[in-house]
Amino acid sequence: MRHATRIACTAALLLTLTTAPAATAADAGPTHVDGQLPSGATYMMDVPTTWNGTVLLFSHGYNAGPANPAQDAPDAPTKALLLQQGYALIGSSYASTGWAVTDAVPDQMATLKAFTTRFGQASRTIAWGRSYGGLVTTAIAERHPDAIDGSLSMCGLVHGGVANWNNTLDPVFALKTLLGSDVPLVNLPTQQAATDAANTLTATVDSAQSTAEGRARIALAAALHNIPVWNAPTQTRPAASDWDAQQANQYDAVKGLLKIAAFNRRQEAETRAGGNMSWNTGIDYARLLGKSSVRKEVTELYKKAGLSLTKDLAALNRAPRITADPAAVAWMSSTSSFTGKLAKPQLSIHTIGDPLVPVQTESALRRAVTAAGSAPLLRQAYVDNAGHCSFSTAEQLAALHALEDRVTTGRWQGTDPASLNSRATAADPTTPTRYVRYHPTPYLRPYDLAHPADRR
Repeated sequence: MRHATRIACTAALLLTLTTAPAATAADAGPTHVDGQLPSGATYMMDVPTTWNGTVLLFSHGYNAGPANPAQDAPDAPTKALLLQQGYALIGSSYASTGWAVTDAVPDQMATLKAFTTRFGQASRTIAWGRSYGGLVTTAIAERHPDAIDGSLSMCGLVHGGVANWNNTLDPVFALKTLLGSDVPLVNLPTQQAATDAANTLTATVDSAQSTAEGRARIALAAALHNIPVWNAPTQTRPAASDWDAQQANQYDAVKGLLKIAAFNRRQEAETRAGGNMSWNTGIDYARLLGKSSVRKEVTELYKKAGLSLTKDLAALNRAPRITADPAAVAWMSSTSSFTGKLAKPQLSIHTIGDPLVPVQTESALRRAVTAAGSAPLLRQAYVDNAGHCSFSTAEQLAALHALEDRVTTGRWQGTDPASLNSRATAADPTTPTRYVRYHPTPYLRPYDLAHPADRR
């Protein structure tokens, strides 16, 4: 009822719009519109003078606040090219910051309604988003398929919320247990408590990095999150057997995980969920490591340090476990996990060197969609670059155009790396084109609504 009220009130709020001054014939450019939804979220729209009939509904990534601007494109260069090509761009701020999926989905749908009221019905609507916005986009694809013609997730949390928080728990559990810290990992009462815990464990990790034993254990923790050995554009890509360089790169990413997601973002999400929504009861960490994409590096670093990996894994398996709050799991599951049921085509792209949302999330999405019988509607593509969401303008446009072709023709074509790179070069010859053939290893802690055994 609340969602329906939001959308119904949108038309009335059009009176509050701020529209850019009318352009003269000599300087005709896009029409820019700012507005506010009944939820309090703001939105923005940019519509070119010669609109091609397609509207792109952009869902932005995680925003910790307090600033909460609307966004209708992933970046300025991509936005400029899309407007030149005649696309209408729209997007909202979401009514709240943080893990705001319960606001984001209705706010995005209300923004689309406001656009239709102001500019008329689009001939085609594409939902797209980056990072956390990829989760929002996938939620829109599952819950509102009649409102869109297709969806594009870029570096998205397409594994869903429960899987995300379980997989964020494992590396910090390993660090706490093996490096000897007493920080709380869940049920963090305040943001200050989360910051204090992050700082304490980061200091412990910094100290451990100075010894071979500590470096091996940090690498083990990284492996439990599938943190890649090349994970930032500023890093040198290490050789296949340069274990020390690989671990040094992971060390930076582990600290980033501690400072970004493992504590502060967890605390905000726990507050929304009403408790701790993740667990490691029943988890065999030796088995988990055996499936990790970087297990060989861990093995070699343990040998070099003269440590017993078997003993450390046994210590992890003996350590007191963390139990989830069932009500919090239920909230995260119902709001932020996926059925895998697609009614419209979805393309999902990922960099192979993503430390924050590892590329293995794509394996989790494939698992859900296959179990739900929707596999023909999904395509996935991979970019050979390090970093979270580190796509070029050309790579993003290529993905968008490939999805549009699927919507137009009813079949996937040109989603192989060579075709995507050709599309990318044609769309923007000034930025890199790095699509490659790639098969991610399994996601270590999958959870989706297509597999009843995942629900606990």
